[in-house]
Amino acid sequence: MTDRIKSLAGRWTHAVPVLAVVLLALTWGRDLPGGIVAVVTLVLAGAVLAAVHHAEVVAHRVGEPFGSLVLAVAVTVIEVALIVTLMLDGGDKSATLARDTVFAAVMITCNGILGLSLLVGALRHKTAVFNSEGTGAALATVATLAVLSLVLPTFTTSKTGPEFSSVQLTFAAVASLTLYGLFVATQTVRHRDYFLPVVKQGQVPSPDQHAEAPSTRTALVSLGLLLLALIGVVGLAKGVSPTIESGVEAAGLGHGVVGVIIALLVLLPETIAAVRAARRNHVQTSMNLALGSAMASIGLTIPAVAVASLWLPGPLVLGLGNTHMVLLALTVVVGALTVVPGRATPLQGGVHLVLLAAYLELTINP
Repeated sequence: MTDRIKSLAGRWTHAVPVLAVVLLALTWGRDLPGGIVAVVTLVLAGAVLAAVHHAEVVAHRVGEPFGSLVLAVAVTVIEVALIVTLMLDGGDKSATLARDTVFAAVMITCNGILGLSLLVGALRHKTAVFNSEGTGAALATVATLAVLSLVLPTFTTSKTGPEFSSVQLTFAAVASLTLYGLFVATQTVRHRDYFLPVVKQGQVPSPDQHAEAPSTRTALVSLGLLLLALIGVVGLAKGVSPTIESGVEAAGLGHGVVGVIIALLVLLPETIAAVRAARRNHVQTSMNLALGSAMASIGLTIPAVAVASLWLPGPLVLGLGNTHMVLLALTVVVGALTVVPGRATPLQGGVHLVLLAAYLELTINP
C-alpha cells in the first residue's frame, strides 16, 4: 500500500507542472471568467505543492545547506517574477507593490515560518535546537538588507516622498546583491557547518538518519519539473491577479493586502518544507529556509525592481511607514533574543506568531 501511495504521489507531481504550463498557454493574455479562475487556482495550488516536492528531491540530492538554498532561490524567483510583471502592468497603483510584497515576505518568514517551525519543533521534541552562529549571521544579514532597502527611503531627501533617487537605488541594489552573495559563500563554502542540523548535544546528525539520496537522473528530472512548476505558478498567478485585486478593492481593503496575498502564495512551499523539517528535529534546516527566503526576497527583488524601474510607468516607493518600521524593529529584537541561546521553547515560537498576527491585523485594519 505504501509503495502504491508513493507511486500515485510521483505521478501527480510529474503531471501537475506540465498541466500548469499547458493551462498557462491556453489562458495567457485573456480575461478569465469565474469558473476558469477557480480551475486555474486549483492547478496553481497543485503546482505550488509539486514545486515543494521536486525542490525537496533536489535538496535531498545536494544535501544541506544547499537544499534549503535551492528552495529559497526557487521561491524567490516566483516572487520576483510576479512583482515585476504586476508592476509593469499596474501603473501608479503598483508603486508600492514591491515594498508591500518584500516586507510581507520578511514578516511571514521571520515571524510566521520561523515561529511555526520553533513551535512545532519544541512541542514535538521539547526543545527546538539550532546553531546560533549560522542563524545569527542570517538574521543580521536580513536586518541589514531590510533597513538599507525598506527603511532608509523613508528618510532620504533626494526625492520627495519615501523613494530612492537613481543613485541611491543603484547602491541599494548592488549592496543587496553583495550581501546576499557573501552570505551564500559563507553558508555553502567557508562555514557550511554553521548551517547543518544539530541535535540537543550540539552534534550534527549522523547520515544514517536520512533516507537514501535519489539518483542523479531522478534529481535532474525533478529539477526540470521544478522549473516547469515555477513557470506555471508565475504565469497562472499573474492570470488570477486581476481577480485578487478586484476582490481586495471590493472588500474595501488597502492595496497592501495584495502584496500580503502574493507573499503568502509564493511562500507556501517554504512553509511546508520548514514544518516538515521541524517535525524531523531538523530545526536548523527550518531556520535556513525561513531566514534564507527573507534574505533572498530582499537581495534579489530589490535589484530586479531597480532594473525594472527603467521601464516602470510610475514611481517606485520602497520606504515603510511608521507602523511597519516599529514591527520590523520589534521583529529584529525578538529574533535576536530567540537566536542567541541556540535553542527555543514553544514560547518563542508563539511570540513570533503573535507578531505575524499583529502585522496581518494592522495590514487589514491600519
